Amino acid sequence: MRIELATAPGAPDRPNEDWTASVLPASGRGGGLVLLDGVTPPKGDAGCVHPVPWFTARLGGALVELSGSRRDLTLREVLAESIRRTADAHRSTCDLSHVRTPQATVVVVRWDEAEVEHLVLSDSVLLLASPAGDVRAVLDDRLDRLPREFLVSDAVADARARNKEGGFFTAAADPAVAERAVTGRTPRAGVRALAALTDGASRWTEMFGEGDWAACLGILEKEGPQALIDRVRALEDADTERKHLRGKTHDDATAAYVRL
Repeated sequence: MRIELATAPGAPDRPNEDWTASVLPASGRGGGLVLLDGVTPPKGDAGCVHPVPWFTARLGGALVELSGSRRDLTLREVLAESIRRTADAHRSTCDLSHVRTPQATVVVVRWDEAEVEHLVLSDSVLLLASPAGDVRAVLDDRLDRLPREFLVSDAVADARARNKEGGFFTAAADPAVAERAVTGRTPRAGVRALAALTDGASRWTEMFGEGDWAACLGILEKEGPQALIDRVRALEDADTERKHLRGKTHDDATAAYVRL
């Protein structure tokens, strides 16, 4: 088995809000992978005294522990309990009802000798490669399907779409959001490799259109996750006329590759 992880902050003067880890073995067999992309809040009061990396580290740690030790729980149950534990860690000091309470996108994968389980919430990407070479992207595309008028500003998105029915969902303080996650199971024999990407790394395909998901996975296989991030950074630096870039030039970028 081969597991490679790489991450890079969007800017050297601020902390990386992504988080990733793997666990081997999980409950004595198989393994697991967790990847989070912390949501950067706009400037101003977010109702919480803790920075986003505090939140992703605690949520990620809970996800690793529970996905690795509690085979009796589904991944939705693992996510719900991890959110509950993290919320309890700062419920007494912070306003967890605030729309911008710390939150993150989530990818969790767990495998054993029989199957590969997955969970995706919000706009991070999971890639599953078959022994024949076919690559399937598991996406929670609710954010992409929103009417543009829902996203004209942070205030509008917060009021109309963020963690709301008909909008999009992230892991914040409400365990019930776990029911919104995209989940599934694939026979282990049908998965040769898998990869998880935050949207800072998936820009290679989604923003710049340099290749499809199979080509993206090919880079991870042949050159490793850091090579994919390096390619994204080169594309961002070259787009001086901002033909592709929207918002910040560089985002936190994390990529994880697992060869089963």
